[in-house]
Amino acid sequence: MKKALGWILLVLIIFYIGTNPGPAAEAARSLGDGVAGAFRGIGTFFQNLTT
Repeated sequence: MKKALGWILLVLIIFYIGTNPGPAAEAARSLGDGVAGAFRGIGTFFQNLTT
């Protein structure tokens, strides 16, 4: 059951990207920016920890 739900979710994501490429790209860019910001914050934390 879990595997089937995973496949359905993957198909829905691919369908969304195919039918709405602009908003999908913006969502991916926002997610990437958030992840990059989190890693920058972690880097700043460890940099401040060593000084």
